[in-house]
Amino acid sequence: MADLPPVRPAVPAQPAATATPAGTRPALDAVDVLAFLCELFAFGTLAVWGFTAWPFPWNIVAGIGAPVIAILLWALFVSPRAVFAVHPFVRALVELLVYAATTIVWWTSGSPWVGLAFAVVAVTTGLVAGRRRLA
Repeated sequence: MADLPPVRPAVPAQPAATATPAGTRPALDAVDVLAFLCELFAFGTLAVWGFTAWPFPWNIVAGIGAPVIAILLWALFVSPRAVFAVHPFVRALVELLVYAATTIVWWTSGSPWVGLAFAVVAVTTGLVAGRRRLA
């Protein structure tokens, strides 16, 4: 044991305040939660519209197909772990298409104020979240 060098414990270096450890995501905040709720509301609205706006055999197809198509578009292009890495403008366009479809569903269902309120909240949340992704 006499031939081992002396070792003294040292305090590890403190990470930078803005950096996150490798492999982790920053903590969720209100904008992330609101964006997630807008997505869920959009998918739910498309499902309800499909089941209620069409006659019997087609209501099952539309009620399942409309939200599945929206979820696939979202998963392929917009989600944090999207399959295709695309330009931020393409991400924004796909996000706007899903939100616009939801807004049109509310307008044509006789609830234009719900559609307008959803459009304002969803687009504002998308803009704020998109700006944070670019920064």
